[in-house]
Amino acid sequence: MSKRDYYEILGVSKSATDEEIKKAYRKLAIKYHPDKNPDDKSAEEKFKEAAEAYEVLSNAEKRQRYNQFGHAGMSGAAGGGGSYGGGGMNMDDIFSQFGDIFGGGFGGFGGGGSRGGRRVNRGSNLRVKVKLNLQEVAKGVEKKLKVNKFVSCNTCKGSGARNGEYETCRLCNGSGVQVRTTQTFLGAMQTQTTCSGCNGEGKIIKDKCHTCHGDGVVRAEEVISINIPAGVGEGMQLSVTGKGNAAPRGGINGDLLVVIEEEEHPDLKRDGNNLFYECYISFVDAALGTSIEVPTVDAKAKIKIEPGTQGGKVLRLKGKGLPDVNSYGHGDLLVNINVWTPQSLTPEEKKTLEKFRDSKNFQPNPSKKDKSFFDRMKQYFE
Repeated sequence: MSKRDYYEILGVSKSATDEEIKKAYRKLAIKYHPDKNPDDKSAEEKFKEAAEAYEVLSNAEKRQRYNQFGHAGMSGAAGGGGSYGGGGMNMDDIFSQFGDIFGGGFGGFGGGGSRGGRRVNRGSNLRVKVKLNLQEVAKGVEKKLKVNKFVSCNTCKGSGARNGEYETCRLCNGSGVQVRTTQTFLGAMQTQTTCSGCNGEGKIIKDKCHTCHGDGVVRAEEVISINIPAGVGEGMQLSVTGKGNAAPRGGINGDLLVVIEEEEHPDLKRDGNNLFYECYISFVDAALGTSIEVPTVDAKAKIKIEPGTQGGKVLRLKGKGLPDVNSYGHGDLLVNINVWTPQSLTPEEKKTLEKFRDSKNFQPNPSKKDKSFFDRMKQYFE
């Protein structure tokens, strides 16, 4: 089943401002919030769908990538069930956004949402570069990446506590925030800040884990398997949800940002989804015609050179280029014919060619059908 357009989900246009996107999300979040729709699976899915759309469109970098490549640039299977973009969001992800939008937190959802004003820890993102050759770009590929990062501590299961025991913070009574009341000429004013005693977590570790020293995370290498879709290009960035650094003492893992680098092909040059090949033929083959083989992404293709072919003629091999990352078909392979002029001749060869110097058939005689260089370039780049 194809995913709905994120702008369509929020009911806004592609030119919508950040404030318009935020208002649209807030309206849907209130309408489909689980507390208002208990045991309603349809409402829960719409709630998550709106949160996923907001997570992408509220982020300038992700929104730009989505506008350019659509869901294909944001999503794709990843090892461990992760996904590119917002597809891997859980309820903790969603509730962690509400502090910015609603000025506070919603109540818990099934014990897994936000907890009043408590802070939800989030791990930092990681960025890695992956080199792909042209065949891998054309077909898509699975890559296994060895990443050195913070992972959840096995000794304490990521809690940071030696025996898994915590005590409620006495400064905030477990709320994660401190409220101060001051008197002004307008009356009593309340301000709410993150609790300095527990750093917003609402609890304090009794006995810290000796392995992670209470952080809940340690440095380790992890092999991450990701599926890179066909048609990606140089500089494109894919986000693998939840595969970045683990969050201290539980919470939400960061993302792994995968930046694509393309290796140069020895024969073929890329321009968007099209490929170009510079083909050199002899003067004799150009005059008499011949059949030659040209390289494609994964094999060779045989093409016919018609008698009288002129240098600069471009032959199009339809569909022999690269697939579009949004699955909008394939590009073409454009073969530019260059007629090779001999740079050194034997006396016998010179004598033979001299016989044809004044021949009528050897005199340049372009017709109106022979397009100029600029007309050819305009045809293939429009």
